[in-house]
Amino acid sequence: MSTTLTELEKKQMAQAEELLFSGEQKEGFCKDLYFGRFREASIMPYPELPESAQALGDEMVSKVREFCDKHIDAAEIDREELIPDSVVHGLGDLGVLGMTIGTEYGGAGMSQQNYCRVMEVIGGHCGSTCVFVNAHHSIGIRALELFGTDEQKDKWMAPLMTGRQLGAFALTEPQAGSDAANVRTRAEPTEDGQGYILNGEKRWITNGGIADCLTVMARTPDPAEPDGRITAFLVTPDMDGFEVLEERMEKVGIRGTATGRMKFTDMYVPSENILGPVGKGLRVALTVLDFGRTAFGAGCTGAARFCLQKMVERANERIQFGKTLGEFELVQQKIAEAAADTYAMESATWHTAALIDSGADDYMIETAMLKVFASDQLWRIVNDCLQIWGGKGFFTDEPFERMMRDARLNQIGEGANDVLRCFVAAVGLRHLGKDMESIQREALKKPWQAGKLLPKFPRIPVRHDHLKYYSRQLSRQIGQFSWACQVALFKHREGILNRQFVQARLGDIATELFMSSCVYSRLSSLMVNGTIEEPVKLKEYRTGTLYLRLARRRNRIRFDELKGNFDEEVVAVAKDWLNHDFEV
Repeated sequence: MSTTLTELEKKQMAQAEELLFSGEQKEGFCKDLYFGRFREASIMPYPELPESAQALGDEMVSKVREFCDKHIDAAEIDREELIPDSVVHGLGDLGVLGMTIGTEYGGAGMSQQNYCRVMEVIGGHCGSTCVFVNAHHSIGIRALELFGTDEQKDKWMAPLMTGRQLGAFALTEPQAGSDAANVRTRAEPTEDGQGYILNGEKRWITNGGIADCLTVMARTPDPAEPDGRITAFLVTPDMDGFEVLEERMEKVGIRGTATGRMKFTDMYVPSENILGPVGKGLRVALTVLDFGRTAFGAGCTGAARFCLQKMVERANERIQFGKTLGEFELVQQKIAEAAADTYAMESATWHTAALIDSGADDYMIETAMLKVFASDQLWRIVNDCLQIWGGKGFFTDEPFERMMRDARLNQIGEGANDVLRCFVAAVGLRHLGKDMESIQREALKKPWQAGKLLPKFPRIPVRHDHLKYYSRQLSRQIGQFSWACQVALFKHREGILNRQFVQARLGDIATELFMSSCVYSRLSSLMVNGTIEEPVKLKEYRTGTLYLRLARRRNRIRFDELKGNFDEEVVAVAKDWLNHDFEV
């Protein structure tokens, strides 16, 4: 494969540079992994809520759990393909739909950490309701909160937080999904300069056909860019030219959500409805998606925890061949691995939410890693849960077939997982590549500077003797990962952008290292906590360290595949079939 880029690829690369890397670049834990560094201050100690915030969150979690148990019938929502108004209004009355919105606008002003705790509860109860809340709050009104003017917030925020009005985030189009920069909807300024005329179509938009206020992405003219730049607009369905083509598109799972398709025909939108700066709509989108992906992690964690509970329940009660299912090793394996990966999902969700609460400047890699890992592992956990339940789990009087249908969306929504894998790798490799270029230039004058490119094995603090082994193993993996990244850049140079097999492996290794670091940090705090009873501590320690072993094994396979693989054979066979003329 060529190491040179096409003109289109060069243009896309320049656009990515401007969008993601313009301005002062912020440091972060995951970016440092590519350099073989373990940024202790960013990951340790494991985050804890202040006592007052913890109490406030405990109260909200209790209220939401009670509401879910009494008022949210997940099976009925799936069957009727509708989330009742009573559920929406009830969640609004509880404050869930405005949990993180500032109190000055009537919101609860709660932390992202507490919001994720609530989303765990909802995610463990109903996939449709979880996606609805996330779409409405995390990426719907969150955009208004972060980028709206005071006038815009005064106009729309209050009814949206109560659920009496619904919000939506309209980015996806027939030709623009994960490729968000390919938006074709256009917004041309009017002659008087007082507004814009929008034309285009949006599809697969959660709440899109029933929302009262939508954040719509459209291209606006820009003298420096022939195709224009994307701008965010606040749009309401009463605008002339707004047409709902499909209010509720039929789909595999999360059937309770209203996934809509809309069309805009010569629709006038006043300039005061622009959300954020003109031409900076993709920045608006990327920012709110960080919040949405964190909530995705929380919802997946809640669903995984529910499955773990049901696996244990079935394994303890079902008797086959004179034994309970829980006495068979292959069943034990499924339960143990589900517990370990759920522990990692929860650990990383909590840490990423805390990053947001801390006011950190950059967490886009962390949120992407969390979303990919949590959605992938939930898919496997739901499948293993159904397997333990056997034939009984296959029928619709149990929740598992519905949960499987619901869980499948998580690997697609808010960035398809394969795209995010490459994104995680590309962002990290970009920073490392720039640094390597600088070192190589220095080495021409000062040859000893080349030593900076050797593998680095970072010091990872050990808070308890039982964690020494895991500290060493994590350090070695980080050093090996950094060296693998350098080798990939030396070998492929800018052509790395076309090496998706390499990108995906490096992205998955980095993701597993981030999850492992969150788990290690959590265990470090656990082991020195004298208030936790020893049996509870031992169970958590065993669960967490099992995850660290599983993660190391998975990464070892990925490292091996970077050196020896049959990628070329895979591509050859794929091309054979892509060119095959199937008979209909």
